[in-house]
Amino acid sequence: MNSLTIYVILVPVISFVLLLANVLLAKHAPYAEKVSSYECGFSPIYGQNRSPFTIQFYLVGILFLIFDIEIFMTMPYALTVYETGMYGFWIIIVFFGILTLGFVFEYSSKALYFSGIKKQSNND
Repeated sequence: MNSLTIYVILVPVISFVLLLANVLLAKHAPYAEKVSSYECGFSPIYGQNRSPFTIQFYLVGILFLIFDIEIFMTMPYALTVYETGMYGFWIIIVFFGILTLGFVFEYSSKALYFSGIKKQSNND
């Protein structure tokens, strides 16, 4: 038997054994609050489970997504940096330049400013 066959057989067997051990050995004591759904820190049983969010939370989420995709888009360049040469280098510089301009615009338009957060003064 080669190593791939052993791997294909061994992984499901070990997974099944670990799941079986968890079912047999784990303490099982459910109660109403434990088995209820968890809503991001809000209890769905007591009180209102929806509270108003400001638009800044959604804006920060969208901005995070944009800069997260930036990292995703630079990965192919990082893997092929030697093959792309100077042409690839200048393309990635233009890409980062456009993203930097976008970040400067976001910062200058105070998109990252939260009005509810107050700065502490040193006089207190």
